[in-house]
Amino acid sequence: MRRLFRIILLTLVLMIVAMISALTAMQLAIHGREVNIPKLVGMTPVEAERLAAASGLQLIVERQFYSVDIPEGKIMTQVPLPGTKVRRGWLIRVAQSLGPQRVAIPDVTGESERAAELNLKRRGLDVGFVSQVSLPDVPQDQVASQSPPANASGIAAPKIDLLVSQGADLPSYVMPSLIGQPLGSATLTLQDAGMKVGKVSMVVQSGPAPDQQLASAGAAATGPVSPNPPSQPSAASMIVSQTPAAGQKILAGTAVNFEVR
Repeated sequence: MRRLFRIILLTLVLMIVAMISALTAMQLAIHGREVNIPKLVGMTPVEAERLAAASGLQLIVERQFYSVDIPEGKIMTQVPLPGTKVRRGWLIRVAQSLGPQRVAIPDVTGESERAAELNLKRRGLDVGFVSQVSLPDVPQDQVASQSPPANASGIAAPKIDLLVSQGADLPSYVMPSLIGQPLGSATLTLQDAGMKVGKVSMVVQSGPAPDQQLASAGAAATGPVSPNPPSQPSAASMIVSQTPAAGQKILAGTAVNFEVR
């Protein structure tokens, strides 16, 4: 009995030791992959990348800003902050200093979006956000305003946001039903509303008309007769279908397609 008790006790002790060893090994494995983020501010990107790689970390220069305090080419900010514990392979995002602002901000209002972009790039500047807005008094694709404005000083980043005109909004209409009307009358209606006629096609009839059936019966006695070519749409042709359909919202200048007979 004592021997059995000793065996059970020894087994429990061995199990507890095994569990403690496993937990310790797991904790060491988890924390062994953690490193502290080094301080990279004030270094060049090459120096910072070398230091980050030594700790098993990655680095990317995400942005560039003007600064009167940090020399040109040096790192001015970093995320995560120094001392933060992260796992190996973590990506550190940094911003690089461009030094003091030395470029004059040009006036690109009145230029096309493409011309403004070329003008800015030629001066070492980048286009930031481009917003489109309908402005009836400004031609389409023309820069209406910019931020920061021309000759601005003390700007943070070498990026210029642009507001580009889309021109005046085109008037919109609800498409009326023109089915059953002559093509000539529908054409005049569309032209008065600032729209136009698109493709007009003849409806292919599924079978011969009664007159054609009588003609075919008579032709059977006299011999084969060449079929008449399909007629072409005319102003008197009646509309049987339309695209866009009635009730849809359309803009001025929209082409409306018809099927007629």
